[in-house]
Formats: sequence, structure tokens, C-alpha cells
Amino acid sequence: MSTADNSILGLKMPTDPRWADLASISLKEILTDHAFCEQKAATQCISLIQRYSDKEELVSALSPIVTEEWGHFRMVWAEMKKRGFPLGRQRKDEYVNLLLLHEPKSIPDDQKLLHKLLICALIEARSCERFRLLSEQLEEESLRNFYHKFMVSEAGHYRLFIDLANCYFPAALVRDAWQQWLDTETKILLQLTPRGDRMH
Repeated sequence: MSTADNSILGLKMPTDPRWADLASISLKEILTDHAFCEQKAATQCISLIQRYSDKEELVSALSPIVTEEWGHFRMVWAEMKKRGFPLGRQRKDEYVNLLLLHEPKSIPDDQKLLHKLLICALIEARSCERFRLLSEQLEEESLRNFYHKFMVSEAGHYRLFIDLANCYFPAALVRDAWQQWLDTETKILLQLTPRGDRMH
């Protein structure tokens, strides 16, 4: 069974099958968006470490992820340079922005951590699923292998964020909140039109 199988990741809705086809004909754009996604993932981990610096397990777990995500950016940037693609400009991530709109605001900061960790887990899970599609459907073998490596890494990151949530919160609370976020994500995906120039 694939590392990025939806039943393993827990995702309730598969990516629209048109997405991978669109991405394959917008390779420059999808690589640009992917590069900035890796940057933002590193930045988000830094932000969590800064905000929750008193939580030793979190700091220890996320510190190496910062390095790994920035390494991923460098890998994507190297692939772009090899193909003669400029980095271009960062784009708004409508998917992530819609998720953040559902983040509870009027709750204590420690409780906000649960939702921040689950949002990160959800983004990593969806990225993992998209990387799987690219690793299976792109015509170029080197790119299929390129995205297979990212798929495996993102699956590990998804589990790490879930494990951190379970470290700080009761398992039943994490399970219920995760199901709520999966339902929210399904509604968001139904609002979005598949775009081949975006990872999400």
C-alpha cells in the first residue's frame, strides 16, 4: 500500500484527478509554488518554536524539521535552475488561507496549539497525497523519483505533528479535533477549482 494512501493519511476526499494532468503541463509554475511551500513550512516550524519555546518536546521535534524543509527548498530550487526556470514570486495559497480562517481564535493560547499542530498535519498529509500523484503520473522518470522522495518525507511530517498533538493533549480530544479538521478540509476542497499551478 502506498505511503500516501488516503486511508493511511486519513484524508476524507481524494484530490481531483484532473489536478496531476494540469500540473504536468504547468511544470514551471508547480515547481515555483512547491519551492515557496517548502519555505513556508520551515517558517511555520520556526514560528511554533518561538511561540511555544517552553515546550521541550515540540522544540526538539521541530528543530530538525526546519533544517529539512529548508533543504527541500534548496532541492526544488536546484531542480528549477537545472531546467532554466527562475524562482518567480510567492503566490497566495488559497487552500491554506481558507484553513486558517477556521482556526479557533477566542481560546487560550495553549489550546490554540492543538489546532495549529493539526493544521500543519493536514497540510503535510495533503502535500504527501499530491506528491504521490506526481510521483505516479508525471511522464519524466527523474521527476517521478524526485517527488517520491518528497512523498515519503511529508508522510513522516504528518505523523510528527499528530504525535506532538497527542503529546500535549488527551487522545480523545485530538481524535475529535482531527475529524473536525478533515471535515472542514473536505468542504474547502469542494469550493476550490483544481489548478495546475498550485501544490494545494
